[in-house]
Amino acid sequence: MESKKIIVGVCGGIAAYKSAFLVRYLVKQGADVRVVMTRASTDFISSLTFSTLSGNEVMLDLISDSGWNNHVELGMWADVMVIAPATANTMAKMANGICDNMITAVYLAARCPVFVAPAMDMDMWMHESTQRNLDLLQKDGCRVIPVAVGELASGLEGPGRMAEPQVIAEYLDDYFKKKDELRHTKVLVTAGPTFEPLDPVRYLGNRSSGKMGYHIASEMSQRGAEIDLILGPTSIPFPVNSSIRVQRVETAEEMYQKTVQVFPEKQIAVLAAAVSDFTPEKVSSSKIKKTGATLEVSLRRTKDIATEIAQIKQSFQIVVGFALETENELNNARNKLRAKKFDFIVLNSLRDAGAGFQHDTNKVTLLFADGSEKAFELKYKNEVAFDIVNEIVTLYQKKINAHEKN
Repeated sequence: MESKKIIVGVCGGIAAYKSAFLVRYLVKQGADVRVVMTRASTDFISSLTFSTLSGNEVMLDLISDSGWNNHVELGMWADVMVIAPATANTMAKMANGICDNMITAVYLAARCPVFVAPAMDMDMWMHESTQRNLDLLQKDGCRVIPVAVGELASGLEGPGRMAEPQVIAEYLDDYFKKKDELRHTKVLVTAGPTFEPLDPVRYLGNRSSGKMGYHIASEMSQRGAEIDLILGPTSIPFPVNSSIRVQRVETAEEMYQKTVQVFPEKQIAVLAAAVSDFTPEKVSSSKIKKTGATLEVSLRRTKDIATEIAQIKQSFQIVVGFALETENELNNARNKLRAKKFDFIVLNSLRDAGAGFQHDTNKVTLLFADGSEKAFELKYKNEVAFDIVNEIVTLYQKKINAHEKN
C-alpha cells in the first residue's frame, strides 16, 4: 500500500475505536491516509487521535473555522475510500443519496472504489431496511466487507460486529494487488444492443441495456487496463474515466466495422453486445404508412463479428463471448464456444429469474474451451463482472507465462 491515497470514514458507533488501529496500520504500510468523521463518531473517539495517527487534519464538517473543506477535491484525490465503521444510519443516507455530513458528501463525490465495513447490533443488521440499503449500495458498486459474528455491545451474540482492522486492511491490499493486474493491457469490450432502421422513425432492436458490458469495462479499468468500449444505443450514464474510451455505434454494421478495426491491437476482447442477427433489406427514406392489414419486411443476415474475430485472432489474444439462451442452454452455448473459438463463453438464460436483459442482476455459467465450467449464483452485475474478469486475468497470465517460456 506504499503511497496509496486512502480516505477512512468513521461513523458514530462503539467500533469507532477500531478504526484508530486501521489508520495506524495503513500509515505504517506507507499509505497517505485522510480521515473523515461524522459528528456522532466524536462521542466515541476524538478527532485528535486520528489527526495524530494519520498526520493529516481530520475533516468533520463541510464548513470549518479554517474555511470550506473541499469534498469534491478529496473525492477525486483518493485511490480508495473505506467507511469503517459504517452505521445503519450512514448506509441509509448513502443508499438514498442524502448528503448532510462530510462522509456522505465525499462519498457522492468519490470517483474511486468505496468499501463499507458495517457495524451495528444484530437486530439492526438483520432488519429488512438495513439489508435493503445494503443491496442498493452493492448495486451502486460499493464493496461490502462482511460483518463478523460474536459478542456485541448490547451483550447479545450474533452478526453485526465490524470486521477487524487487519481483515479490512487485507481487503484493501487485495484490491490494490488486483489494481495493477491489467496495467498496460489493451482491452476491447462491446456492449448494448444494435438498432436496425426500418424507416426514419422505426427500427428493429432488442432489450439489451448494456449494463453487463459496462460493468466489465469498469472492472477492467479498475485493474489498470486501457479500454475501447464500443457501445450500442443505450441510456446508461457513463462517468468520466480516462482509461475507458467510449465509441458510440447504432447498427450491427457500425459495430462490426469498429470492432474489426480496433481488435488487432488488443490483448483481450469481451464481446458482450447483443448484436442484431438480421437487418432490413431495404430502409424506407420516409415513414412507412399504415396502408394495409399487414406489412412484410425482408431481412438479411448481418455480418458475424465473432466469426470475423475468430479468423484474425492471434495466439496471444483472449476472446470472451456471451450466449443468452432460452432453451438447450448448455448445448447451444458449447456449440457457439467451439464455432467462434472463444477462450470461454458466458452463458445466461432467460429462464433464470433476475437474469438477462434489463436487470441489475445476472446468473451466469462460464464454459471454457477445455470443457470445464463454473456456475455462479444470482449476483449484481458489477459482482458478475468481478468474477468474469478474475477468470480473464487468470487466462491472460497463463498466456503471458507460456509466451515468455517460448
